[in-house]
Amino acid sequence: MEQTNLQKFIEYSEEKFTKRVIFKEGDSAVFVLNFAPQQALPAHKHPGANVYLLVVAGSGTFTIDKKEIKVQKNDVVLCTAEEEMAFLNDGQENTSLYVLLNKIPDERYAQNI
Repeated sequence: MEQTNLQKFIEYSEEKFTKRVIFKEGDSAVFVLNFAPQQALPAHKHPGANVYLLVVAGSGTFTIDKKEIKVQKNDVVLCTAEEEMAFLNDGQENTSLYVLLNKIPDERYAQNI
């Protein structure tokens, strides 16, 4: 059993979004993506893995397979392995996303940035 506090992983940077890994166990990873206003996650896929995202603070816009989806605090999004996903914090406040990746495609997906 492990326990931690989510707040320890919510860390913003003026330069670019941050990613802080909370747990990595086998093929799964849990992390937080933190975005200052106007910061973005480029379009990408997660081969062989579904991604579950919970907005824990702020708001923004996901683009999933070229469809824009506005989200705010407490919204939950599922992005399947076949879908291309991007995110933009187009709001005025910092935004944090709690992310569960059920199968890590490769080690790059489970590293702090």
